[in-house]
Amino acid sequence: MITLIDYWRSGTSHRTRIALHLKGLAFTHETVDLRAGAQRDAAYTDKNPQGLVPCLIVDGAALTQSPAILEWLEETHPNPPLLPRDLLGRARVRAIAAAVACDIHPLGNLRVLNYLRGELAQNESAVAAFARRWIEDGFAAIEKLLATGPGGPWAWGAAPSLADCHLVPQLYAAQDRYGVALSPRLAEIAAMAEAHPAFIAAHPLNQPDAPR
Repeated sequence: MITLIDYWRSGTSHRTRIALHLKGLAFTHETVDLRAGAQRDAAYTDKNPQGLVPCLIVDGAALTQSPAILEWLEETHPNPPLLPRDLLGRARVRAIAAAVACDIHPLGNLRVLNYLRGELAQNESAVAAFARRWIEDGFAAIEKLLATGPGGPWAWGAAPSLADCHLVPQLYAAQDRYGVALSPRLAEIAAMAEAHPAFIAAHPLNQPDAPR
């Protein structure tokens, strides 16, 4: 039995939902309201000591950190695969995923932006400019990584991969929250996701805790 604990707008939760739906796995859903600070409640930190989302409960065991969760899903449910067969391709797909997970997403995380707003007394315009700066730098680098691969329409070939699980939520956040214009290549990936059932099911606005 699998339970996903997440938050509708969280990018790390979004990428985890994509992977679960791509694998065709059934799961129950619990939500944690980050805006209300519910992630700091003892009932949640007992499961995830970092107080972050997502948290995947598998037969009573808690899995945390979305990259580790996605790797676990790939290892335990290898079909359909989210990594190519060749070792070089696997490393490059992981590099694209890490460019999002390690370099772009953390700098747009709610707790980082709230630190800018609070302790550093930055206004919303400055906070948004900070986020856009690192999104745009990251996207420019990712485009070069994409160019080393087999081409589209997905990030690495004809089917969604671990790279798309990470990249698509970042594309959504870039457009929806910060008005970042996408290049033709990134827009192609975003358009593929908008028409794919797994990505539709995982979309933030289709989650039970999304505002109606």
